[in-house]
Amino acid sequence: MSSYVALGGTGKVGRRLVRILTAHGRDARPASRTTPTPFDWRDETTWPVALAGAGGMFVVGPGSATDWSATLTRLLDVAAEAGVGHAVLLSARGVEFHPDGAVATAETALRDGPLAWTILRPTHFAQNFTEAMFTPVNDRIVAPVGDGAEPFVDVDDIAEVAAVVLTGRAHDGEVVALSGPEAITFTEAAAVLRQTTGRPVVFVPESDGDHLARLRAAGTPEGYIAWRMAMLRGIRSGADAYLSDGVTQVLGRSATRFRDWAAREASPR
Repeated sequence: MSSYVALGGTGKVGRRLVRILTAHGRDARPASRTTPTPFDWRDETTWPVALAGAGGMFVVGPGSATDWSATLTRLLDVAAEAGVGHAVLLSARGVEFHPDGAVATAETALRDGPLAWTILRPTHFAQNFTEAMFTPVNDRIVAPVGDGAEPFVDVDDIAEVAAVVLTGRAHDGEVVALSGPEAITFTEAAAVLRQTTGRPVVFVPESDGDHLARLRAAGTPEGYIAWRMAMLRGIRSGADAYLSDGVTQVLGRSATRFRDWAAREASPR
């Protein structure tokens, strides 16, 4: 039986992927700086141990704001030497919004590398409203996105897709774009969270200037700021509102609606 390793296995997608694979009787392990299987993008001595015995690997990069393609190229060579046959890369659907092309260059490194590959390009996560940048603070979601709509994707859907493409190998050499089944505005998202949580959640539009000032005051690196602002402009302009059917193509079912995700993960426990 093949073994699988999830690089970045403690993150939103990686930890869910390991859970799904393990539940289906697969030998799967998370690898990160904080797991029993150590993996550090900045310490290449950790790579061979993390990859040992793995037939396939799930790859989450060291960051969205920098070009890490050269590092990925070296990792792929080490993986090939370790006997890894297939890599699934977590990319992003809005690669065209990245100002420095960092995501696109990582994808190119994977395509040009020695392993069979699959690329997953999801939209913004529904879980960004509970675990990341859109989490309400004092019941306010503040972002410079105006009336733009986004088809937020449930991370559980991404992890299920990753499990299928990693173990089934029917999608080798494919780029799979993933989104939720409907694009909603942040005002609509706030209304769903208000109904689900019972809290007075509201969306407060913000200007680019105010958002930039907040990020800089928090000491956010400029590279990440440029990436984040580009992605947010993609939402505000409507350029990222289109739907992708990768969840249905791979899983044979509809992607999870935002309100169904919220009922499962955002409702009071």
